[in-house]
Amino acid sequence: MPFTFELVTPARLVRSEEVYQVDVPGSEGDFGVLEGHAPVMTTIRDGALRVYKTAGAAPEEVRVEGGFAEVNATGLTVLAEHVID
Repeated sequence: MPFTFELVTPARLVRSEEVYQVDVPGSEGDFGVLEGHAPVMTTIRDGALRVYKTAGAAPEEVRVEGGFAEVNATGLTVLAEHVID
């Protein structure tokens, strides 16, 4: 089941899309988010988000530097200080 994933920086909305899974580089360790994940808010460390569009798909990596991740009833929002293109 897909859920909404948004990646934003202080300057812009980088992406907003329906995805299957996102692996996040949390400050306390990596964690995966699927639809229905329990609500959580945490800081993130420099690293790569791994975005899976569908089950079994190869992940797309998006490099981020610092920020926060919030999982709530509407999905996952990553507020990154910087996104490395």
